[in-house]
Amino acid sequence: MTTLRLGTRRSALATTQSSWVADRLRALGHDVELVEVSTEGDRDRTTPLAQLGGTGVFVSALREALTAGTVDVAVHSLKDLPTAPDPAVAVAAIPEREDPRDALVARDGLTLGELPAGSTLGTGSPRRRAQVAALGLGLEVADLRGNVDTRLAHVHEGRLDAVVLAAAGLRRLGRADEVTEWLDPIQVLPAPGQGALAVEVRAGDEAATAAVTPLDHPDTRACVTAERALLAELEAGCSAPVGALAEIVEGVDVAELSLRAVVAAPDGSGDLRRSLTGDPEEAADLGRRLARLLLEDGAADLMPTSTDRPVTERAL
Repeated sequence: MTTLRLGTRRSALATTQSSWVADRLRALGHDVELVEVSTEGDRDRTTPLAQLGGTGVFVSALREALTAGTVDVAVHSLKDLPTAPDPAVAVAAIPEREDPRDALVARDGLTLGELPAGSTLGTGSPRRRAQVAALGLGLEVADLRGNVDTRLAHVHEGRLDAVVLAAAGLRRLGRADEVTEWLDPIQVLPAPGQGALAVEVRAGDEAATAAVTPLDHPDTRACVTAERALLAELEAGCSAPVGALAEIVEGVDVAELSLRAVVAAPDGSGDLRRSLTGDPEEAADLGRRLARLLLEDGAADLMPTSTDRPVTERAL
């Protein structure tokens, strides 16, 4: 078979994720070559994400490489993908999800509840900022960008008391031993799609699609489909203060899809949490129904206006 050129961003996490996919494709008998693609979000690590441009700042360069024929496959952190479909590409596989939770790395092994009032906590995510603020712990939340090493160094070198990152990224990079608390979704719901990967191909590329499809995990696809349908129905963008988590659970007779979500005011002054359960085969409909329930109960009053919404939460 012709070698599959797999596009990846240059960060350690992106390369690790892409290599994980590449290894599984090789195990299926394919030759795979990693091709580095630089995105605007990678080149500019100082400008706040909200000022960098449109949704998908970490995605567009990989998609351009796909459509130009420079690569055959692209790997994304699923939560980076805009909810609007791109007709030029197709998500051919969503592999089994890693841990979807957020994780705390704090000085002195402290948990979130043990951090003294006034402690500084770093995050670049409006969703995390809003939910942490809503807990009423009196923490000072500081904006934070950079790769995993950069963020963790802020704690280890004493510039911050704690940081919150995606559990999946820390696990994939072998940094789970630095976590001082895995945050319960009851406290902090993750971003829609967090912990999952999206493997994209060019629309109509039958060979690449056939190669990648065996990596698809139906339960994970159902869960993230529900979460992203909720986000799209809310028209909230990838990093409005919206958290969502779907899980396959045992029903009375058959497996069911349980979806819970939160919409929070950016400053943490209020939040709205709701949940629904439905058929995994109707995941998108379940997400839309829960979004409409949230809107009926006042979610729109909590979300920022469209001109103020940040562009993307990012993989960590």
